[in-house]
Amino acid sequence: MNGIINVYKPKDCTSQHVVSVVRKFLHTKSVGHMGTLDPQGEGVLPIGVGKATRLFDLLLKKDKIYEAKFDFGYETDTLDKDGMTIGQTDRIPSEEEIIAVLPAFIGKIEQMPPKYSAKNVGGVRAYDLARRGVDFELKPASVEIYSLDLIEHCGGNEYLFRIHCSAGTYIRSLCRDIAYKISSLATMTAIKRTKSGDFTIKNALDLDKIKELGEKSIIPVEKVLEKYPKVNFPSELYKKVSCGVAFPVDFVLAEPFTVYCNNEFFGLGTINEGIFSIKTYLRDND
Repeated sequence: MNGIINVYKPKDCTSQHVVSVVRKFLHTKSVGHMGTLDPQGEGVLPIGVGKATRLFDLLLKKDKIYEAKFDFGYETDTLDKDGMTIGQTDRIPSEEEIIAVLPAFIGKIEQMPPKYSAKNVGGVRAYDLARRGVDFELKPASVEIYSLDLIEHCGGNEYLFRIHCSAGTYIRSLCRDIAYKISSLATMTAIKRTKSGDFTIKNALDLDKIKELGEKSIIPVEKVLEKYPKVNFPSELYKKVSCGVAFPVDFVLAEPFTVYCNNEFFGLGTINEGIFSIKTYLRDND
């Protein structure tokens, strides 16, 4: 039982809660999510099952698309609607003013993460320190915004945005920084992730559907990785590949690449100074 489930995470629950529910449905402990969504957030949450949890680093680095609502006029300590209001302003920007500053955020930018975040500070989560009132500093992080569009005015001072960004981008911080750029304040009031890497909201399954389908809800690892380069070694190398023995090769292949031998899938490979080895072993019947 190896693969990925494209889960539609509901609002008002943690990503870890979704993992716990899927573990119960599938009767396995080997389950983990690949990119946290805030408790108030909803949408695409890829979950690895079995050896597919070893793909965490690969899949976590994928770009994301969000739809989020920003409400101008106030700011909370968490930068979302669940926090305590710490600032208010009468400086409410017009739609034209907001649109005018958006190009300043396109491309690679330095972003200060929210203090209420899962960032690690000396071995402790930042949100734990913030809840305890501990004074601490976070470092800016380099992220990339590929596109940023104001979609509609939702009424009052609230607007809906679509953001296509790199992994590691905090939409709450983006909300804050857009408002600061216009000498205003804003808070994120809703967020939906519509795409995470190759997983889209169109094909995401809610928890009831996963309960109904069970193992049939899992996308096989081979399917998840099919867009990557593939090497299929001949049958005479089967014992070496299956036992994880490194051996020289006379070719170079861009990583990540998938490894097959005699048309049987084994995982992801690496080549270092002409020596091939299995980097991530994903064979199902191990």
